[in-house]
Amino acid sequence: MITVRNIEELRAQIASMKKNVLGKEPAVGLVPTMGFLHEGHASLMREARKNNDIVVLSIFVNPIQFGPNEDFETYPRDEQRDLGIADKEGIDIVFIPTVEVMYPHPTKTKIRVADITDRLCGASRPGHFDGVTTVVAKLFNMVQPDNAYFGMKDAQQVAVLSQMVLDLNMPINIVPCPIVREADGLALSSRNVYLSSKERKEALALSRSLKLAQWKTEQQEDATVGQIRKLIIDEINTSETAVIDYVDILTFPGLEPIEDRVQITEPDDVIIALAVKFGKTRLIDNHRLQKTEVLSRV
Repeated sequence: MITVRNIEELRAQIASMKKNVLGKEPAVGLVPTMGFLHEGHASLMREARKNNDIVVLSIFVNPIQFGPNEDFETYPRDEQRDLGIADKEGIDIVFIPTVEVMYPHPTKTKIRVADITDRLCGASRPGHFDGVTTVVAKLFNMVQPDNAYFGMKDAQQVAVLSQMVLDLNMPINIVPCPIVREADGLALSSRNVYLSSKERKEALALSRSLKLAQWKTEQQEDATVGQIRKLIIDEINTSETAVIDYVDILTFPGLEPIEDRVQITEPDDVIIALAVKFGKTRLIDNHRLQKTEVLSRV
């Protein structure tokens, strides 16, 4: 495994490794992260390792996707631990740039995906996805991967980046990977370390409410979007420290709103997405309903 910290060396190492892949055009996989790696990130690395000749992991806490009063300065970091995990998962190149490397001068160009960034986290965190799309586009230009791997825990990010790649004719395959959870159901997140023991216990309301919603759609054929949303909200509100940012039920990946009166029967292309604060920690989670879509109006 090679660790590089500047763009020129990154490109040189990828070019050198490509020359050593004989008999075919080498496939390059990219796993973009902000570090403080956990099993969710490791699952992305394993998927990339299975399907690419060269795998690049990037670790960069991107300042332009954080808003005022968000946790850029305090976002958890542990480079040596991250490098150990990357090495264990067979990563070829770890790219760890500084802010000065990624943004050597004031950025006058940003990429904005319209419409689907206006909802969910995009509504709660104005400008967040402009920062995400801009940094990911820069990484794509630096690495020129064939495949890029992202976790479905941030389903909106997957939708936004898929739209960016489509609209800008980028020859890159966005590979969404399943949410990885703790044994008790909490979705893995680098921000989970912020939770107190009480908040950690109460955060289980997220996965619990999503399971209830899935059960509701499977058992009650005439369940409406409004009923399912209320079920989720009521379950989350059993936690003393929970403050709901949003509970939305949308199409996926278009992220179009679905009216409360619409029934969801054997649904597909529908996602239930949540964002809730426990104390100072904002967590997101979601569940994608996976059967054949039948939407009918009451």
